[in-house]
Amino acid sequence: MKIVSIKIKNYRAFESLEIKEIPTFCVIIGANGTGKSTLFDIFGFLRDALKNNIRQALQIRGGFNEVVTRGKEKEDIEIELKFRMNILETERLVTYILNVGQEEKRPLVKREILRYKRGEYGSPYHFLDFQNGKGYAITNEENFEQTDEELEREEQQLESNDILAIKGLGQFQRFKAASAFRSLIENWHVSDFHISDARGSKDALYAEHLSPTGDNMAVVAQYIYQNHPDIFRTILTKMQERVPGISKVEAKETEDGRLILKFQDQAFKDPFIDRYVSDGTMKMFAYLILLFDPKPHPLLCVEEPENQLYPSLLHELAEEFASYAHRGGQVFVSTHSPDFLNAVPLDSIFWLTKEQGTTKIFRATDSETLKNLVQAGDLPGYLWNQNWFEGVAP
Repeated sequence: MKIVSIKIKNYRAFESLEIKEIPTFCVIIGANGTGKSTLFDIFGFLRDALKNNIRQALQIRGGFNEVVTRGKEKEDIEIELKFRMNILETERLVTYILNVGQEEKRPLVKREILRYKRGEYGSPYHFLDFQNGKGYAITNEENFEQTDEELEREEQQLESNDILAIKGLGQFQRFKAASAFRSLIENWHVSDFHISDARGSKDALYAEHLSPTGDNMAVVAQYIYQNHPDIFRTILTKMQERVPGISKVEAKETEDGRLILKFQDQAFKDPFIDRYVSDGTMKMFAYLILLFDPKPHPLLCVEEPENQLYPSLLHELAEEFASYAHRGGQVFVSTHSPDFLNAVPLDSIFWLTKEQGTTKIFRATDSETLKNLVQAGDLPGYLWNQNWFEGVAP
């Protein structure tokens, strides 16, 4: 499943923003305050709304009036995602639309739609359509031999009008598109990695996936080592390639039942506990655990991966992100690093600018000047440093 376009209206600085033809490896650049974090927060908002409800997802962000674009408090927040998914061995373009508004100062889901074309021709059909907590879903959506009129509608009344319909209906396999989209939201990863959280001993609990902050890195490393030794060997090989000198990484359990990471340097006899290892080594190991997860996330969002990493490692890290996308995932990265951008193809790059308080987005390949310069041998990061990306400087 792959997101191909995003349309956002009245979400913070995004009064009206649309990104079309999104590549599997998408890199966003822009000055501070232009909306890079806001773009990633769209994914976090949908995840929080699915986990809880719209009201709580907004409260985490200060409430409806803090999230809606300034001056648009009487209008709705609108989010539209288009993604490709296989239904009966045919790839189809599915659209999810969410409108969030307020009534009597209470946030609610005003409209929620999930639609796609059943055939090669015709208009997209609404397989899920809810307004103010009430609506319908199609239960036999995969029966493409039937006409639209023969599809079976199941009327539903949600417990509250601030709950997403895909939260309930997505639990049932008979609602294929809803179930797939719910799974996409539940399994995407929005990274908020903190070196301080990743260091030190941890309770030896069970965890299969790296948390957004990385605070369970030792536990996940042990899980992969014990249950997927081939993948752990791949991670270690990558560490040896990307961080010279590292020959071994292991998660050791202490006497009191806690886990610590130990890194073996070829130049020394004894391994180092993670608290003595460089920030860059820790962060590269965390990214490799994330990128080689035995059950990979369909979508990764990573902000400013260059922090704590030596510039020479950024080219290798960009290659690892691109490889993850090539293997079937999708990666969104924001960066302030020209060194990182030098390793990114021009068709993966977008940049944000802010004009009169609202954000606009531009695609690098829409600039003939940038295309010609890159074709002549220039690298995107160097061009960014030289202010060829109009309206944005590193």
